[in-house]
Amino acid sequence: MSKKAVLHCDGGSRGNPGPSAGGAVLSDESGTIIAEKGEFYGTQTNNFAEYSSLICGLKLALEQDITNLVISMDSSLVVGQMSKGWKMKSPNLRPLWERAHALVEQFESIEFTHVLRHLNKNADALVNQTLDARRL
Repeated sequence: MSKKAVLHCDGGSRGNPGPSAGGAVLSDESGTIIAEKGEFYGTQTNNFAEYSSLICGLKLALEQDITNLVISMDSSLVVGQMSKGWKMKSPNLRPLWERAHALVEQFESIEFTHVLRHLNKNADALVNQTLDARRL
């Protein structure tokens, strides 16, 4: 049986590179949050954090037995490389890109959408909460 969800992912670093984290928020079709997770990645670039947040979110969706997923991210780089055939030029990001593609293949259907930052605020808030918690 198909199970649909929306995944909002965001990654960020304070400095580039700098302390970095990602956030993933998984919601059902009505907008109710099913699961969410924040992860700290150490000193990394913003793009590393964006890809890592996507991987985190894909794993979260698989754990919830989601089969059809719409992914919303404010990273045009990740959305472009994952869905529009943009070239992967960074050797540092390639392993993350490969891992994300391997996870994507486990879904019946998947759609990437680029959203403006203000439409990704729950995932962004998780990034900041995770980074703030590491400062304590």
